[in-house]
Amino acid sequence: MKLLAISDLHLRHKVTREALARLPPHPDDWLIVAGDVGEKEDDFRFAWSVLRPRFAEIFWCPGNHDLWSVPAQGGAAGGAAAPRGEALYHRWVELCREWGVHTPEDPYLTWPGDGPRCQVAPIFTLYDYSFRPEDVSRQEAVAWATESGVLCTDESLLHPDPHPSRDAWCAERCRVTERRLAAAAADSPLVIAGHWPLREDVLTIRRVPRFSIWCGTRRTTDWHRRFRAEAVVYGHLHVRRTSLIDGVRFEEVSLGYPRDWSQERGVEPYLRQILPAPEDPQEGFRF
Repeated sequence: MKLLAISDLHLRHKVTREALARLPPHPDDWLIVAGDVGEKEDDFRFAWSVLRPRFAEIFWCPGNHDLWSVPAQGGAAGGAAAPRGEALYHRWVELCREWGVHTPEDPYLTWPGDGPRCQVAPIFTLYDYSFRPEDVSRQEAVAWATESGVLCTDESLLHPDPHPSRDAWCAERCRVTERRLAAAAADSPLVIAGHWPLREDVLTIRRVPRFSIWCGTRRTTDWHRRFRAEAVVYGHLHVRRTSLIDGVRFEEVSLGYPRDWSQERGVEPYLRQILPAPEDPQEGFRF
């Protein structure tokens, strides 16, 4: 029995859907899907129709693409307005529950397999543009990133409604999540799984370094220590990596866009083992 993780499936791509459909069954294993399933309801329904029968339990946390408001979500007729912000997030939560997929709004489950007794904690934190140099103000952050030729599509498609800004939504999500993690950590260590990195020092975006402002919040920098993390799972960067910080494994588990992975290998090699901890933490990424 294993706890596995993957993120950034981006199922709008036909080649990724076809590869996911070929994934062999893992009837005893649990799977974390750490965000960016897709942008439309059909992406989610396809993901869970494929994965739910193949795994004993599945956990989902939202990524930025999951929160994009795109036209005619779910096939709405007449060009109906797409849900935005919290309404869209809670739409996906309810859809996940239809399929028996655990979300950041649900009770954490205790890992019953080999290894330490842990709770699996999917989280939703968002970002607040604080991953930036000290001499760049919040007001200057987007312009600073744009100077380098990078502008995240979130700026036009990820709406914070009913919050006044993404920063404010991030702050609220962090407050809610801190309370839940603190209560859970009083009972046992945690596997903390979210889409955005908890720490700025794990960023690996050398080609577009100023994309960092859309990658997380400094509010979460010490969560791995405060909340007794056995491991931290994240995605978003499309750069698979294992880091050891304060004795805690940080696992970037992205699949990514079709250019980011080998179609010849399929999806199976990109499932990262979280529990029990692999003997060689780098073994899974030698491809």
